[in-house]
Amino acid sequence: MAVIHRTTLAPTKLELLADWLPTRAWYVGSPRPELVRSGGFRLDDPQGEVGMEFMVVTDTSGDGPTAYFVPLTYRGAALDEARDALVGTTEHGVLGKRWVYDGFHDPVLTAQLLALLDGRAEAQAQSVSDTPDPSIEHASEAGPFDTVTAQAADGPDGTDLTLTGGAVLHINRVLRPGALSLPEGATGHVSGPWRTPDDEEVRGIFAVLRTA
Repeated sequence: MAVIHRTTLAPTKLELLADWLPTRAWYVGSPRPELVRSGGFRLDDPQGEVGMEFMVVTDTSGDGPTAYFVPLTYRGAALDEARDALVGTTEHGVLGKRWVYDGFHDPVLTAQLLALLDGRAEAQAQSVSDTPDPSIEHASEAGPFDTVTAQAADGPDGTDLTLTGGAVLHINRVLRPGALSLPEGATGHVSGPWRTPDDEEVRGIFAVLRTA
């Protein structure tokens, strides 16, 4: 169970993301995003070592707000194999220095996301300890994915996780509110809500699974 600490981060998550997002192939905003937190959820690490947060942030710097799906992992030490996926480091008021990574390049997060897809993991509330989040919908006709290795690749349309056996989990990094129809050939998905800058709740698809 992940424990949510009410404490400080320096720099904050949004400050880290404001520098990192413009470096991504799928980012469509201005060089200087203005970010607000819009929603998300968490998953628990069975070993209790890695924090996992699936954030939705909205950039309000352009002509219209754009929501991004940005899963992050928080570690107490550097993950050498994910060096290129480092978002930054921050000082946590309780836990000390934390290394923050793009979660889709962290094997702990990808394993738990696949466990969520096939029903072996449960989405947790973003800001409350030990509280399931029933608003996160997920389904898969494939799995279980116990021994799957995922290779992540970023592109202009998002991030693709290529799984053992050839299945692909496509991550929608730029979110489209209200777009809930699954593409042809989809065998699984994860979807959920977030809030607009006008405080309206909207829903969209976070990830789509296609099997080989």
